[in-house]
Amino acid sequence: MSGGVALQAILSGLALGAAYGLIAMGFTLVYRLTRVIAFAHGDLVVGGVFVGVLAVLGTTPVAAAPGLARSAGLAVLVVAAGAALSAGVYFIAVRPFLPGAGHRSTGGDVLGWVAGGLAAGLLIREVLGLVLTQDAYAVPDPLRLGRLTPSGVLQLPGGGTVAVRTLGVIGIGLAVGILVERLLVLTPVGTAMTAVSDDPTAAALLGLPVRRLVLVAFVVAGALAGLAGLLIAPDRSLGVDDGVVLGLKAMAAALLGGLGSVRGALAGGLALGVIESLIVASDVLGPRFADVAPLAILLIVLALGRQGLRSPLREDPE
Repeated sequence: MSGGVALQAILSGLALGAAYGLIAMGFTLVYRLTRVIAFAHGDLVVGGVFVGVLAVLGTTPVAAAPGLARSAGLAVLVVAAGAALSAGVYFIAVRPFLPGAGHRSTGGDVLGWVAGGLAAGLLIREVLGLVLTQDAYAVPDPLRLGRLTPSGVLQLPGGGTVAVRTLGVIGIGLAVGILVERLLVLTPVGTAMTAVSDDPTAAALLGLPVRRLVLVAFVVAGALAGLAGLLIAPDRSLGVDDGVVLGLKAMAAALLGGLGSVRGALAGGLALGVIESLIVASDVLGPRFADVAPLAILLIVLALGRQGLRSPLREDPE
């Protein structure tokens, strides 16, 4: 692999990893407050994109981008749809199994939660499948990142090239990820979430609205999933069932960065995206192993019994 191709693969991987990181941040945010994995989370990415496209364009997704006004509406609606679907998952599949203020469930409650999450993800896929009958669709780019330069492509040292959209995706993903992480550290809502994460019973005794904060976590996680869908979908054909693999990759990123660390989830996503992209560009492995490597990392981290490269469950105070 030449230096130019390697640089191109790294930049493409950072763009892909930024989207993985946003989804992983949602996984981590929900886990910090509940200690349960949100198994429907990957389906929110696909669900948010397709709900937004169907609502704005009124038809199945097409390759051509809509006008500027409709593009802005589509972008907002995709993020809002992700948040709304996540809130729906909370109310239908999660809230019934929260036993009061000290809500970290055990035994049957966790089983019900897991089953409810899996059922919610399956429901999203089945409902979308009734409308979207093809295997995959070309989704328009409402962010119009490829139009930042006339050609849409930049030359790299060593003879490689990179799409301008790739750099835009990296910038947006990192900016939003860092902003959300800082808001969780510096705002009163973020402080309250940290208190619930540390000890939900004590937080409830202090008067914190524990269930409302869990709902906020689900809404923020869904919005991040919707934004990740906006970043990923225009670069690939997207199918209704793709949320399963995206969810597993984001789970691997969250574990790689240390499940419980929002900052680590973003870093884990970036690392996973670069690894996947380098494998695709490799002369030895190639695109066939693009989905294998992230899932192998997930299994390895789980088998080792470690939560990524760092073990703390709570965020650093600084």
